[in-house]
Amino acid sequence: MRIVLLTQDDPFYLAENIDYLIKKLPPYAKVVATVVFDVSPFGKRESFTDKLKKTYQIFGPGFFVRYGTKFVMSKLNKNKNVKHVLETHGVPLIEIEGNINKAENREKISAYQPDLLVSIAGNQIFKRPLLDLAPKGCLNLHTALLPKYRGLMPSFWVLKNNEKYTGVSVFFVDEGIDSGPILVQRKVEIGNRSQEELIKYTKQLGMDAIIECVEKIESGNYTLIENDESQMTYFSFPTREDVQAFLAAGKRFY
Repeated sequence: MRIVLLTQDDPFYLAENIDYLIKKLPPYAKVVATVVFDVSPFGKRESFTDKLKKTYQIFGPGFFVRYGTKFVMSKLNKNKNVKHVLETHGVPLIEIEGNINKAENREKISAYQPDLLVSIAGNQIFKRPLLDLAPKGCLNLHTALLPKYRGLMPSFWVLKNNEKYTGVSVFFVDEGIDSGPILVQRKVEIGNRSQEELIKYTKQLGMDAIIECVEKIESGNYTLIENDESQMTYFSFPTREDVQAFLAAGKRFY
């Protein structure tokens, strides 16, 4: 099974998890290429300076300093670099310009003859011609229990809303946002985890769920879980007021 990954150059959590995924995939599955998008933590493309300003304004100085330091340290540690991890495994990068759905970008991906596309923090909306490139479809990892908590930063919202449980969902991508049928879903008790602890835990759990999906797709023996539109909730990026409510509820970022 030939897999093309669609991911982003996240400096905090993704490199070690992609390394884990590639190492743990079954022998019949191989990541043959990867598209690495620019990081877009706020759900849209912004300049690096705008990202810094927005992080400081929304999350405050403590958060800004901690993650600013982690960002700098990640740049000094090759093992925290997604592209370096891919290079270590001999996985070529597919260089694209602009939107992934453009015909010339689809042609570059199609040249690797993917059987399956796998999106991990893929931050563009995929259109039908792209989804149809791979005969086995396109999977996406979402770190929440769909259909609840569609959208951005579910780890923040489940904590702010005092949820007892969260989880991961791996689903077949359609042209909506986190709306396709679910192949594997795993539930997690949140307990007293901070957001950082929850992200770390669910990211690795998500890699295991992707591997389970690959095994199910290879066998052809699976039952899809409905991603019920009538039960959905959707969240965008938090505001400063949301962060204040998060902290007032005794929740922790780290």
